[in-house]
Parts: sequence; C-alpha cells; structure tokens
Amino acid sequence: MTSTAPAPDSLLKHPAFVLFWIARVSSAFAFQMVGVAMGWQMYALTGSALDLGLVGLVQFLPATVLILIAGQLADRYDRRRIAQVSQLVEGLAAAALAYGAFTGTTSKELILVAAFFLGAGRAGEAPTMQTLLPGVVPTALFPRAVAASSAAQQVATITGPAVGGLVYALNPTAVYTICFVMFAAAATQLAFLHYERAVTRQPVTLNGFFAGIAYMRRNPILLGIITLDLFAVLLGGATALLPIFAKDVFNVGPSGLGILRAAPAVGALLITVSLTRWSFSRNVGRIEFITVAMFGVATIVFASTGSFWLAWFALAVMGGADAISVVIRLTLLQLETPDDMRGRVSAVNSLFVSMSNQIGDFRAGLVANFIGAVPAVLVGGIGTLLTVLLCIRLFPELYRVEGFHDKRAK
Repeated sequence: MTSTAPAPDSLLKHPAFVLFWIARVSSAFAFQMVGVAMGWQMYALTGSALDLGLVGLVQFLPATVLILIAGQLADRYDRRRIAQVSQLVEGLAAAALAYGAFTGTTSKELILVAAFFLGAGRAGEAPTMQTLLPGVVPTALFPRAVAASSAAQQVATITGPAVGGLVYALNPTAVYTICFVMFAAAATQLAFLHYERAVTRQPVTLNGFFAGIAYMRRNPILLGIITLDLFAVLLGGATALLPIFAKDVFNVGPSGLGILRAAPAVGALLITVSLTRWSFSRNVGRIEFITVAMFGVATIVFASTGSFWLAWFALAVMGGADAISVVIRLTLLQLETPDDMRGRVSAVNSLFVSMSNQIGDFRAGLVANFIGAVPAVLVGGIGTLLTVLLCIRLFPELYRVEGFHDKRAK
C-alpha cells in the first residue's frame, strides 16, 4: 500500500477515526465489565474452577462458525452495519443478565446462555471492527492508528473490570444494565461513521469462504505470528482463574478481582500510548518473540508469588508485552492483506484470538480443577516459553522481519 498525499500529524484530525475509537472504547468497556461480573457470579454460584472454564468455552463455540461467516460478509456488505448488529446482540445478552440479577433468577445455565450470545456477538464484531480501521485513516498513519485502537481496548480493559467489580459489589443489576447501555452507545456511534477511503467489495462464494485461511497458509510471516500468539495465550492465559486468586489466594473480593483484571491493561496502555507517537522501525520479528517470552516469564512470576501487588505488577508486565505483540501482529496482518480480503483474513485472525483466549480459559479451568489454580498457571507460563523456542525454529521468516514495509532483515 502507498499513500498519495502527506498524512496530517494527528489522528484527531480524522472524524471517522474519532467515531471509530469511541465506539471501540464503549464496546470494549462493556465487554470487560460483563466478563468480570459473569466470572465472579459463576464462581459465587458454583465454586467450581471447571465452570469458570466453561464460560470461556461457551463463548468460543459460536466463534468457530460465525467468525468466518462474518469475515466473508465484511468483504461483501457494509462493515459498519455488521458491527452494529453484533454489538446489539451483545447488548441483549447483557440485558438478559440484568433481568436475571434483578429478579433473582440467575443460574449457571443463564450465565452460560448469555456467554454464548456474547461470544456470537463478539464473533461478528471483532473481525469487522479490524477491517473498518484501514478505511478511516490514511495508509501512512495506519501503524499509529493500530496502536491508538489497541490503546482504546486497553483503556476499556483497565477501567471496565475495576468499575465492573466495584459496581457488582454494590448492585449486580446495575453492572449489567450499564453494559447494555454501552453496547447500544457503540452501535449508535458507528451509525455516523463515514469512510475516508474507498473499500472494495467481492461477491460471496464458497471458495471465498475459505480464502482467508488459504491466504494465511501461503504467507509464512502471517502464519507464524498467528501460530505464536495462539499457543502462547492458549497455554499462558490466566484470566479465567483470577476469581479463584481473588477469592482464595489473596482474599480481596470482587473489587480486588476488578483490580487484578485491570492490571494487564495498565501495562498495555502505557505501551500503546507510546506507540501512537512512535513505531518500530527495526528488528520487528525479534521484538515479537522477545515480548511473547516476557509474557511467559511474567506468567510464572504471577503464579509463584503470594503478594497481591507483586502479582498485580506481573499481570501489568504481561499486558505490556501482549500489547506490543498485538500492535505488531495487527499491523503486519492489515499491511500484508489486500483490502478485498481483509474481512476474511481478519476473521481467521479473530478466530485464532478467540480460540487462544476462550479455549485457553477452558484449559486453565480444566487443569486447575485437577491440580489447582497456582500450578495450572505456572505450567502455562513454562509452556509459553517453550512455544517461543519452537516457533523461532518453525518460522524463521517471522524472526527475520526487519520492518513493516521492509520485511526481510538485511
């Protein structure tokens, strides 16, 4: 991709990006709030680590089918409308949880059904929002826009769990009601968004349905970075077990759970804010592997410490390392992909991200059910480090990436 006109210095000069950013903050804020509330409520109802893992698994199930469909639709139809419908589905799931909390009818089954529809909405929203971004900023500003978009996610991830845990402690109905309002607000913002650059559209075909997978298989850089992220987070994720750490290890209650959930986003926000003003120019591939290794080391520290604040710091380091990885991955993903395939390729990426997060949550819950929460997280951190070593060997092309536009190291 090339830019024919000089880009302005500030992303704020692009109204379409500002609307996109606000919508992303609103939706991500609501998703984080409802996630921390569901996790605490499920563990309070059942006291089972396995049930906490089931929440993640149930969220992932619709993604296995719907994400690829959403990617195909995003390459054919108006991406803004697809994102709006997806956000409204998530809002209705939050409304159902609010009704259950208000009437006292919340059950394990209701939480799992709501989690399913939240996962379905997220399956449509995640790849579609990724494909919107290249159309709302000039190409020259795209790496910074990716960082700013990631910063929006981290702002929401910092405040969402903390506010969600606090509000839940005061009134469970209120937290779910606020989530519904936030999802609706995100959909409303997108109604006023207009593209700054034209986007292409392709007809929906059966071959096109799997084109994103085929394209990524042929590109060793994209395949490598997706594989690295998939197995690192699949093995090293500890989010699903945070209610256990908050309740049984640190004894800090739902408000402490919110603080723990916010910690990764604090580290990520510090990184992504910096990356909105400065971007990587050298050794991009090596930086990717180093940051994933840092994620694994921080996971081991989190599992090993008995100090709440050291655990919080380890989670913050995990978030900062993950933020660098996300910016590198999404920038390479969008710059390496033609616009008429971005929906399908982004859908594959979102499927892998959902797989690593939700299946990772299920893995953590399942392992913790047998050996305990602390050993489960410790084993996951060690597995992440082994994944880094293996992927360096399997994907040397990714390791040798020098810059976003000059892919090969000199």
